[in-house]
Amino acid sequence: MSRFPLLPASLPRLLLPAGLMVALGACSLLGSNERSAVTIYSPVVRIQPDPSWPKVDWQLVLVKPTAARVVDSPRINVRPTPGELQVYKGVSWAQPATDMVDDALVRAFEDSGRIAGVARATTGIRADYKLALDLRRFESDYRGQPTPTAFIEINAKLIHVIDQRVVADRTFRQEQPVGSAATGDVAQAFEKGLQAVTTELVGWTLTTGQADRQAAPGR
Repeated sequence: MSRFPLLPASLPRLLLPAGLMVALGACSLLGSNERSAVTIYSPVVRIQPDPSWPKVDWQLVLVKPTAARVVDSPRINVRPTPGELQVYKGVSWAQPATDMVDDALVRAFEDSGRIAGVARATTGIRADYKLALDLRRFESDYRGQPTPTAFIEINAKLIHVIDQRVVADRTFRQEQPVGSAATGDVAQAFEKGLQAVTTELVGWTLTTGQADRQAAPGR
C-alpha cells in the first residue's frame, strides 16, 4: 500500500461547480459522506516589482499557456517514484494549472506599473509583442526523499507581433522544497514557486522587450 494519499493519474478530473471552486478557496467541500470530502487550494500570487525593471511604452498580449493534458488539470500531480505520476487524493486546485499561470501573469504585469498595456490575446488589442508559454511541469516530486519538492517549469517565447519574429526564448524553472508530506504544505510550496517564476517572467519580458525596442525603434 502506498504511503502517499494518491490516486492513479488515469482517473477522471474532479468535477465540481466552478462557482464553488472559486468561493471555497482552501475549504473542504463536503458530500454525503466523508470519503467524498475534497479540499480545494487556490494560490494567491502577488509580486513585488524590481526597481531595475524598465518602464515601457509598448503593449503586450499573453497567449493562453499550453500544456500536456496531464499537466493542465485541477488535480495536484505528484511523482512518488521516478517515471510514476499520480495525483493526491481528496485535494484539487481551484483552476487548471495553465489558468493559474495565466491569471498570475496578467495580474503581475498590471500590478507592476511598468507597462503601457497588457491583456490576454483573446481581447483583440493591438500589441507590439506577445508572450507565448508552454507549461511543462507543475508537480511535486519526491526524488527518493522523505518529503517532496514542488516543481514548476515554463518555456517562454517573446514574439514581435508585426513580423512574428521570436525575440527571445527561455525556460524558467522553480523548485520549492516542501518540508513535509502534508498537502497543505505542498500547496504553499507551489504558491511560493508560482510567485517566484511569475516575478522572473515579468522582469525578463520587460527587459528583453525593451532591449529589442531600443535596438530598432522604428520596427
